[in-house]
Amino acid sequence: MPKTRGMTQHSQLTRLGLFDARVPRYTSYPTAPHFAGGGGAGEFTRWVREIPENATISLYLHVPFCRRLCWFCACRTQGTATLSPVLAYVQTLLAEIALLGRHLPKGVTLSRLHWGGGTPTLLPPDQITTLAEAIFAILPLAEGGEFSVEIDPNEVDGPRLDALKAAGMNRASIGVQDFDPLIQETIGRTQSYELTKQVVDQIRERGILSLNADILYGLPHQTTERISESVQKLLTLSPDRVALYGYAHVPWMSRRQQMIPSDVMPTPEERLDLFETAEKLFEWDGYRAIGIDHFARPTDGLAIAQATGHLRRNFQGYTDDTAPILIGLGASSISRFPQGYAQNASGTSDYTKAIRAGQFSTHRGHAFTAEDRLRGRLIEAVMCDFHISRAEILASFDVSPERLQSLLETTAHAFPGMVTLDDRGLTILTQGRALTRMIARSFDAYDQTKAQHSAAI
Repeated sequence: MPKTRGMTQHSQLTRLGLFDARVPRYTSYPTAPHFAGGGGAGEFTRWVREIPENATISLYLHVPFCRRLCWFCACRTQGTATLSPVLAYVQTLLAEIALLGRHLPKGVTLSRLHWGGGTPTLLPPDQITTLAEAIFAILPLAEGGEFSVEIDPNEVDGPRLDALKAAGMNRASIGVQDFDPLIQETIGRTQSYELTKQVVDQIRERGILSLNADILYGLPHQTTERISESVQKLLTLSPDRVALYGYAHVPWMSRRQQMIPSDVMPTPEERLDLFETAEKLFEWDGYRAIGIDHFARPTDGLAIAQATGHLRRNFQGYTDDTAPILIGLGASSISRFPQGYAQNASGTSDYTKAIRAGQFSTHRGHAFTAEDRLRGRLIEAVMCDFHISRAEILASFDVSPERLQSLLETTAHAFPGMVTLDDRGLTILTQGRALTRMIARSFDAYDQTKAQHSAAI
């Protein structure tokens, strides 16, 4: 497989440990394995009540059910052959929404509403309508707000799309993974290009013009030729933004991934080639690179956020949403407040039991320290902008210039030739961007030795 980098640069990445490292994705700080010291049901309730009146927040709703379990997926989901558990789960969600409404201050609105899973499009049309109406009754969508839904082309039809459109969905998100039949068979996810295009056309026919798509690199049997073909097929669908995620093969954590033979996985060096091959195709087609693994049309909100310095990172990856509060509904969902994180019970039975008892199901969380806030912003700046502004950090946090300089110097010395450090701050050079998650880890004060993270590339 041909290398897209010079051998000298490739050897530098090898020397710095890129191809051996396992590091967090940093969709939060601290990362979920380190949640501790607060965030229980009592604190969650208090944090909700402390939301300022007329504030604008975000909401994530998790539907953990799938008709079939894709082998590659490591999300918290469960298979179901019937709709019975899904319908029962909706009733629990409605009770959780009502409970939330009793504690919310007046005038709070939504900047973003996202339904994820699992497979939200398993919901029948009437349940889609009921759920959306219940949410908007307590949290109306603010002007310019977005309502996005993850759509499985295998599990959606016209009536469901009609219900989502009528409910206010104005952005759709479709998972592609890869269009190659051999790869699809190996990862347990059959989804033809023809079906995907048909669903995309149906979405756009209903006036839903904003489209996200996910595609994976590092899949079994994937080669630069195969990923090139899949990316070019995806480009014919003209998504507004694309997430190019690295497949995390963690069969020791996700039992279903044991169905995928490990001996057909690309090497770390090959994974980098796969990423760079896809990256070039997106950029040739006019997409702008966003952070470490997203691409967007210049007119998309994500590209605008990057250009204006408002790009942020949350549990869904990169976002243009600047709301300081994200509330998660449903089993395993995580909420973020200025005070800290709070995660709902992961198991649907534990989640349901708590909600039916009239209590929030929060089972763990993390109350931020001043150090968490400082390091969290350093990490977010690295992940979003490849740059830490010295002036911004000194103006926003109670940190001395000497201590900030020490933190930045430690990182600069650890990655020679990959970052620069000057009066403005620390900047990751283009040749060092593959190391971004490792550079972010250098600002992480928590012990990473016991956490089982995904590969750095």
